Amino acid sequence: MNSLGIDKPPAKTRVVVAMSGGVDSATTAALLKEQGYDVVGITLQLYDQPAVPRGKTCCAGQDIYDARRVADALSIPHYVLDYVDRFKASVMEDFAETYARGETPIPCVRCNQTVKFRDLLGTARKLGADALATGHYARRVEGSRGPELRRAADGSRDQSYFLFATTRDQLEFLRFPLGGMEKRETRAHAARLGISVAEKPDSQDICFVPDGSYARVVEKLRPGACDPGDVVDLEGRVLGRHEGIINFTVGQRRGLGIAAPEPLYVLSLEPETRRVVVGPYASLLDRRVFVHRLNWLADDAPGETGLRVSVKLRSTQEPAAAAVFGTGAGTAEVVLDAPLAGVAPGQACVIYDGDRVLGGGWIARPPAARAA
Repeated sequence: MNSLGIDKPPAKTRVVVAMSGGVDSATTAALLKEQGYDVVGITLQLYDQPAVPRGKTCCAGQDIYDARRVADALSIPHYVLDYVDRFKASVMEDFAETYARGETPIPCVRCNQTVKFRDLLGTARKLGADALATGHYARRVEGSRGPELRRAADGSRDQSYFLFATTRDQLEFLRFPLGGMEKRETRAHAARLGISVAEKPDSQDICFVPDGSYARVVEKLRPGACDPGDVVDLEGRVLGRHEGIINFTVGQRRGLGIAAPEPLYVLSLEPETRRVVVGPYASLLDRRVFVHRLNWLADDAPGETGLRVSVKLRSTQEPAAAAVFGTGAGTAEVVLDAPLAGVAPGQACVIYDGDRVLGGGWIARPPAARAA
């Protein structure tokens, strides 16, 4: 059994590495090459992007050049696949549609769920690969009933939240060689191996919105989402006007353009009436979270009796104690031990047992709100 848990010598184990042009995926490829694996690098061109500041994006322009340069230095085959149309259909269109519904999307999850772990993984299999490796900071651990997805050793870099939609079949094929490292170790390996992007800054922002103006992207794809409307309080009293619900997300405080004796926060968005509902912080707190399109990685899905877990409702949030109850096919209700603010439809609810990812789903509006 080799270091990737595959019953072959490294030289006979083909590993496709998803190379984004950054230091993490480059180091992944270099470490596997150093260990003697048959490494093939693949870079996805995901969108057409004009020149932007270095380190702001991935999978376009300079990043493709950087990935190719690293592959050449490692003497590994490198392919660039044009996934622009797939990315637009699966990620950008979903991003715009989610905002138009008054929800807050996470395009990185959709990208992993579709073009990377569905489309690219299929391509890796066609190339005869035994595994697809990425530079994600997460761990794949062999459990008694198959592979488990776990948080990274470096909690400050953990990306397991963005991988919750990975299926069990995909997890069988995936490898995350950096999951046990801290970022400084990755850069140290990159420097030791002479990788040209060893000091390249991490990508920031949403990759296809490098200037942070996501509203412009949504407006182009869904013009109606930028229609103006009213800002109202919980009683429906009009407090002001806005220039499109896409400019707001649940929990937002700044940028409301309303003078009030107490701070106001966005409580909900109503795309049908184009209303932004605001109120005091206390009204922002929730204990019940409704989840749909649940992806369950553990053996037994939650039932009516409930399961004690911890959950993350945002990527930067610490796990919070909760119970999860199955409510039907692909749906669940999470009851938090203590209320949290800013539970936003469209975000992910990722469910953990310790450092193991049990599964997760997308936060939905409460049933009454959906029926309204």
